[in-house]
Amino acid sequence: MNNRIVTLDEFIIRRQNEIPFASGELTGLLRDIGVAAKIVNREVNKAGLLNILGAAGSENVTGDKVQKLDLYANEKLIECLCNSGECAGIASEENEEFIPIQPMDGKDSKYVVVMDPLDGSSNIDVNVSVGTIFGIYRRLSDPSETCTQKDFLQKGTQLVAAGYVLYGTSTILVYTTGCGVNGFTLDPTIGEFCLSHQNIKIPKRGNYYSVNQGYYLKFDVEMRRYIDHCSDENYGLRYIGTMVSDVHRILFQGGIFLYPNTRKYPQGKLRLLYECNPLAFIMEQAGGKAINCSLERILEIEPTELHQRVTIAVGSPDMVDEMKAFVEKYAKVTVPA
Repeated sequence: MNNRIVTLDEFIIRRQNEIPFASGELTGLLRDIGVAAKIVNREVNKAGLLNILGAAGSENVTGDKVQKLDLYANEKLIECLCNSGECAGIASEENEEFIPIQPMDGKDSKYVVVMDPLDGSSNIDVNVSVGTIFGIYRRLSDPSETCTQKDFLQKGTQLVAAGYVLYGTSTILVYTTGCGVNGFTLDPTIGEFCLSHQNIKIPKRGNYYSVNQGYYLKFDVEMRRYIDHCSDENYGLRYIGTMVSDVHRILFQGGIFLYPNTRKYPQGKLRLLYECNPLAFIMEQAGGKAINCSLERILEIEPTELHQRVTIAVGSPDMVDEMKAFVEKYAKVTVPA
């Protein structure tokens, strides 16, 4: 039996031949994100000892209160992504506009990154897990020139890689390049992410549903009927309020995560580019499904702006299909062919 430790860097290098056009550039970019995750993890774990907890006194472009640790994570990720010269630009939930990165050493950068640097950061103050979400696209513009907004406004089907880092009781990085999903747990004794969950597959069904049920009366009737069904079936309600944490549980244990539209957010609240597309890509690669409440596949939605909001239902395939049946029954929607 081979118990040899496989590190994230080693695994990425081994698998780079599976990625079309990679030739090392995407490999370097994924390694940069791994380094950034270690730095953010260190600060998350000692946040209570430093003056980086709580709100920074401002709001980001989407109206959420910006936490101090949000700003730190955003800065560190940008800093690490600028290091290798593989990244042409970054679009972050914390920045109103995308950030072009100047090429270095005559290198033509072929990729752009979208990210939510610290998902669920309001939970930091009460020691609840938070995470980082990222997606990587191959740029559409001329690699010898500055990137443009169209490089970021690509459908999720065009993602070449996506992942998340969960800073919890242990720190785990989960990513895909379209060839399955693998997870790596940070070993603090050696400072390396080590392969811990290979070829992750979501169960076809689960016993959990995850939704902010406090908004129940603000949901459309078809969503209320489906939530009633979940309750009738004795599914366990689990809702942390950090999308990474909720989706991570469902990825491993099965279930469904819902964030429908409400009266306050008629288009939905979660961001297509920074949250929904990367997590939908991971979920599909693990055998799950991800649609919006109009029954469109998340990865097929055409982005029109950087901070576009959407609804989402993501998780075990049988349960997403079950939710879809409730929408078809109780709402007048146009079902995609």
